[in-house]
Amino acid sequence: MKVGFVGTGWFTKTHANILGEMNGVDVTAFCGTSLEKAEKEARNWSNATGYTNVEEMLDKQKLDAVYICVPPYAHGAIEHALIERNIPFFVEKPLAMNEEPDEIARKIAETGLITSVGYHWRYKDLTNRALSLLNESKVGMALGYWMGNMPMVPWWRDVHKSGGQFVEQTTHIVDLLRYFCGDINEVYAAFNNQIMQGKVEGTTVSDVGSVTMKLENGIIATISNTCILQNSSKVGLDIYSDKGVIELSNDLLRVVKGNRVEEYKEETNPYLEENRIFLQAVQTGDSSNILSTYQDALKTHRITVAANQSAIEGQPIYLG
Repeated sequence: MKVGFVGTGWFTKTHANILGEMNGVDVTAFCGTSLEKAEKEARNWSNATGYTNVEEMLDKQKLDAVYICVPPYAHGAIEHALIERNIPFFVEKPLAMNEEPDEIARKIAETGLITSVGYHWRYKDLTNRALSLLNESKVGMALGYWMGNMPMVPWWRDVHKSGGQFVEQTTHIVDLLRYFCGDINEVYAAFNNQIMQGKVEGTTVSDVGSVTMKLENGIIATISNTCILQNSSKVGLDIYSDKGVIELSNDLLRVVKGNRVEEYKEETNPYLEENRIFLQAVQTGDSSNILSTYQDALKTHRITVAANQSAIEGQPIYLG
């Protein structure tokens, strides 16, 4: 199986290194914003070539799958090129920073193309354990968090390139909420530029914010985020039910039932699992084990975009 990458950043390196350990997978192409970046990645692989144009890469190589690991503002043309050639793709979140994914999802539905989106929290063994526990309870509310520092890459702090923290980063927690508790039909957000605008030149993203959501099944949830801290702090989702509290963070699950607390550590690599399942789907044509398809991820994307809209307008946004 021949695989190509669009993007040369951290996510490309993460996925490519995993693929390099898999039998029958050959990484053969990298497309970057400069030939220097693309060729630098390609040199790590015996049969890889660097490109600066997606169309050229797809014309010169017969690829079985492509990974898209680019900033939010760079999406659109890449996906359309792959759909036109019927090449399955794995895309890192977020899908974009606007409504472009709607048209992409429509074309994917028409072609039946296999896709997967990098919401890796869905592939954690802790997530599976929490999901099984929730099947035994009645959920009332949830509180989510992404309290951390600001990534020091210029595009991230530019709201016109990243979409802001809730779209680019906290989307993981929004997706986790949907995965556990169901679809969301109302969003009300309050964001502000509190500190980082005066500390880091070029900062136009909000650095504090909270979003309250109503789910179709009556559950109420609030997800807050900030990027004003010096280090990552609380990241995760707490779910409150008639059986107690489930607290899921990156590598720890706490189950609180009255005075009894049970703790579980993450034992698997969710990145490995999402890659294995995606490539297996490409090989077999059976995508039933993919936990986050493009169409499903679009629902999460719409919620984060609606949060931005609500924060600007100061009004709740109702999702159809």
